[in-house]
Amino acid sequence: MTPPPPTAAPAALRTPPSAPVRPADRRTLRRAARRVLLRNWTGAATVPSHGLYPHQWSWDSAFIAIGLRHLSPLRAQRELETLLGAQWGDGRIPHIVFNPAVPLDAYFPSPDFWRSSTAGAAAGAPRGLETSGIVQPPVHALAALLVHRTDPALSHGRGFLARVYPRLVAWHRYLTEQRDLGGGLAAIVHPWEPGMDNSPCWDRPLARVEPAPPGAFRRADLDHGAAADRPTDLDYGRYVRLATDYRDRGYRDGVGTPSGKTTPGTAFAVEDPGVNALLIASEHALAEIATALGADPAPHEHRARALTTALLERLWDPAAGQFLCRDLVAGELLPDRSAAGLLPLLVPGLPRTVVRALLDTVRGPHFGLGTTVPLLPSYDLRGPAFDRYRYWRGPAWFNVNWLMERALRRCGETTDADALRTAALDAAAASDFAEYVDPYTAEGRGTRDFSWTAALTLDLLADPGRDRDNHHDTVSDGEGQR
Repeated sequence: MTPPPPTAAPAALRTPPSAPVRPADRRTLRRAARRVLLRNWTGAATVPSHGLYPHQWSWDSAFIAIGLRHLSPLRAQRELETLLGAQWGDGRIPHIVFNPAVPLDAYFPSPDFWRSSTAGAAAGAPRGLETSGIVQPPVHALAALLVHRTDPALSHGRGFLARVYPRLVAWHRYLTEQRDLGGGLAAIVHPWEPGMDNSPCWDRPLARVEPAPPGAFRRADLDHGAAADRPTDLDYGRYVRLATDYRDRGYRDGVGTPSGKTTPGTAFAVEDPGVNALLIASEHALAEIATALGADPAPHEHRARALTTALLERLWDPAAGQFLCRDLVAGELLPDRSAAGLLPLLVPGLPRTVVRALLDTVRGPHFGLGTTVPLLPSYDLRGPAFDRYRYWRGPAWFNVNWLMERALRRCGETTDADALRTAALDAAAASDFAEYVDPYTAEGRGTRDFSWTAALTLDLLADPGRDRDNHHDTVSDGEGQR
């Protein structure tokens, strides 16, 4: 049983809003983060961790590239290029790219479960490479733009943007066309797709899913992580069932109707505000990339506006003061509050009333950022399913807090952004770059030496604003990397 949370963060974790990170601490932390990324680099990409996650993950690589650019812009470009090299013909970027040198029993679901090269053949899955068949949030265009800005001369010289731009356009086209199940937003068809795998937001939709029998799979994650930190066996059985059904229908999205729209065709189909906020932010990034290449940014600007309109119309809940997930099968908003519903603060052009309400919710009793907790929790502190230890059911994650720090800074909330930046750096240092932390005490949970924690630490250590987009150290790999 999870102990009740304290009423306030311990005094030691209440960081003054403008407290600087001391230069000596910055150097020590930068060196430690650098060591993590060098150790987890495989030669073409970075694993999240060698034990628990021994392959390449999609949105992990985007966040990792954002940090790697401060060490080696070339390596950051290669991180994204390697991921995009596994893109399917229909445009999807799979959430895992498997390393064939890793034993099959090191991770589940393994390549022989997904069978991408055969089951996904009709959708254009690569023949010579095994991947999963589902996706993760579209942070990639934003990552590509930030990597380009760090060293524009290197980027232009290698033709980096020219090569990744058409792939990113195809990726967004997949999300906005094949994953638009009738509402004008991108839908997810598996709880792993929004990245917040076992969020309580999925409990109601998952209740419709008959779990795979326990004997049908073996959880390799429990070899590396504590059971109290991980999803339950019941949830995992439902994840396996959904993935099996999706694979067995050839990774086909939706079912055609006479009206030309699509219906879910699955027991699980949800419009998630975090996924769509990141898609909008990345459409704005694609507009900047198009401009840099001499292409027309207007299609991306138009798509960003249309997605923003749909986001407000379909997922904004004024009573909740935040965006909620929409269950497309039941046709209703899901009542649970998660951090995903706050990420639209990243989106330009939201009505001022919506921005003010979101900021009030971020600081208010449900999330308590800067008042009750030093880091943004992944789920409602007052929610009935809150668990400060278990994966996405309450712990604070570094990528979500990096996104929130960026969103606060974009909204002009500099004092709060500075406080969050300092709290995140303190937590990364104290937890040995943990996968996630207790939102109250910042005690590390999950695996350690986690790549996106180290990478985003490097980005937060760079000065906010312009310097963050062009500062980098140097890394020598014997390949002339900078």
